Amino acid sequence: MTGRPAAGVGDRRTSLLATGALLAMTACWGSTFFLIKDLLERVPTLDFLAVRFAIAGLVMLVVAPRAVLRLSAASRRRAVVLGGVYGVAQILQTAGLAHTAASVSGFITGMYVVLTPVLAALLLRSRTTPLTWAAVALATGGLAVLTLDGVAVGYGEAITLVSAVLYALHIVGLGAWSNAREALGMSVVQLLVIAVICLVATAPDGIVLPPTTADWLSVLYMALFAGALALIGQTWAQAHLPPTRTAIIMSMEPVFAAFFAVLLGGESLTGRMALGGLMVLAAMLVVEALPRRKVEGEVQHLAV
Repeated sequence: MTGRPAAGVGDRRTSLLATGALLAMTACWGSTFFLIKDLLERVPTLDFLAVRFAIAGLVMLVVAPRAVLRLSAASRRRAVVLGGVYGVAQILQTAGLAHTAASVSGFITGMYVVLTPVLAALLLRSRTTPLTWAAVALATGGLAVLTLDGVAVGYGEAITLVSAVLYALHIVGLGAWSNAREALGMSVVQLLVIAVICLVATAPDGIVLPPTTADWLSVLYMALFAGALALIGQTWAQAHLPPTRTAIIMSMEPVFAAFFAVLLGGESLTGRMALGGLMVLAAMLVVEALPRRKVEGEVQHLAV
């Protein structure tokens, strides 16, 4: 017997674990929507982001300082760039939300599903199969059914689209630069950079802190689970999955958001929620059923 079959089984198992990590991360993100909606009635958005990511970054730095010290100089630079891209995307998405409906913002932000394979093709010279493009289209259609009641293009929509481009660029960058060995250290650096960017953005007006114990508990949950652990999971998972597949799996986030809004937030289940959610789920299942190619072939061409 040779070792090749075992290696294939191992690769498949790692791929499934990476998919599971992304699904857990998107479920965690989806669980925060109704919490954030409530919290933002008392704490400005940028103040919330600054406190959330500062807690996440500092806690992880205290827990795993050696992970940061073990990073190579190149990995630190890459993590700073990725954190900067994500932090600016967060601010632009927040600014856009002040000028457009939440449902429209959610759909436009979700356009990273389409933008990720485009950027991967341009930057990584990766090839996307017709069936993968079909899954992208299905996921995008599902997001539209799930979130849209109508859209007009204006200032808010435009800067939200820029944030979607940056989210896609972050996914592509993680796919190119992350590796399982340095996932923890790179995640900590990204969290700290995001916190600094949000703090700089909100500092001129002062920082409003959560006023109640319940609000602090919500922030801690979103900082440690939906912030730190989620980013570590994404960084590790993208060391094993190509960017386009990652984006399609992550498009499950609004599906989980609708699920938790119905389960815990008191919202009613609608036909549009069910249809849109099933379309996004079908897209994920399609891309999961595709034959696997080596991830390295998709990520090796991105320059430092």
